[in-house]
Amino acid sequence: MNKQESKYQKTALLMDEALLLLLENKDYDRITVKELCEKAGVNRTTFYLHYESMNDLLEETVAMINKRFTGSLSGIDKGDPSKEVLTSEKYLRPYLELIKENKRAYRVVRHKENLFNTRQAFEGLYKAVFSPALTHFGVSEKDKKYVFAFYTQGTIAIIGEWLDGDCQDDVDMIIGLIMKHTLVYENNQQD
Repeated sequence: MNKQESKYQKTALLMDEALLLLLENKDYDRITVKELCEKAGVNRTTFYLHYESMNDLLEETVAMINKRFTGSLSGIDKGDPSKEVLTSEKYLRPYLELIKENKRAYRVVRHKENLFNTRQAFEGLYKAVFSPALTHFGVSEKDKKYVFAFYTQGTIAIIGEWLDGDCQDDVDMIIGLIMKHTLVYENNQQD
């Protein structure tokens, strides 16, 4: 990476972090470019060199958060694949904790779904966890996309309700709820 790329990435990270800090106390639609730039310690011209709009920054910030999460999965012991279930606490806990820590950003994404492909956020998880697990459970390549949609859309719905409630319910309760309903599906598939 050359010096220019490094400087660009450092500035982008400053703006991502500034947006997350501002979201802690203010609604997304009320955050101005000026305010963001002051928080990040950059000028408005720099902002517009990086982004066309605040929505572009929000998209980048969410991608950065999701990249951190996907990176955190690499340290998780995969264990014995024969004892795995499709929805496991070891994957759900770090994901839900990440969402809770960044709930304002995720809430904005939830309410601005037209700006984001929320399913895209699950692609890394699909490759790392779901595809191998679906293979293990004997799901055909043809059926994988449907089963994956079933799991992700159900999980997104539960997480969305949790976000709407300001993540007040305990992470363990949400994990239990997701696992309970996916285990019912998995047990029915094995019968």
